Amino acid sequence: MLISFPTKQTERPAFQTFHDFIRLQSRACFQFIDLTDEVRARILASGIKHGIVNIQTQHTTAAVVVNEHEPLLLDDLKRTLERLAPRSANYRHDDFEIRTVNLTPGERANGHAHCKGLFLRSSEIVNLVNGEMQLGAWQRIFLVELDCARERTVSVMMMGAT
Repeated sequence: MLISFPTKQTERPAFQTFHDFIRLQSRACFQFIDLTDEVRARILASGIKHGIVNIQTQHTTAAVVVNEHEPLLLDDLKRTLERLAPRSANYRHDDFEIRTVNLTPGERANGHAHCKGLFLRSSEIVNLVNGEMQLGAWQRIFLVELDCARERTVSVMMMGAT
C-alpha cells in the first residue's frame, strides 16, 4: 500500500516524536516478556499514524526481538541460546580477581548473559501505518531476559506523521 502526503506545505501532516518507557520486573533467566500490547498502547497515546516505532532495551543483558509467541518455539530459542553461551562455562568477565572495570557492589557472575546478548539485538524498529504496527500474523515484540530476575527499562520512541 502506497501512502502519499499532499504536496502543499500547509496540507502536510505534522511530524511528531513521542517517547516513553516501559518499566517491568523480570522473573527469571530466559524469560520472554511480550511487550506488544504495551507498545501498542503507547502508539495510541502518541497519535502518530504513519512512521516508525523503535523499541530499545537499556541493558546489555537483555534483548528486544520480534518472533512468534509459541511456547515450544520459545523453549527452542532458550535451548539454542544456552548452547551458544552456556551458564556453566567459564567467563573472564566473571573472574572478579582480575576484572577491574564496571564493577558494582554485589556484582554477580553473568558473563553468559552478555555473550548471549551478542547474538541478539538491543532494539527493533517496526513500521506504523494508519496507527497500526505492521507485524505479521504471528509476530510479537519481546524483551528477552538473559540474566536473572530484575528490574528492566525499555525505551519506546515513535516518529512520524499524525
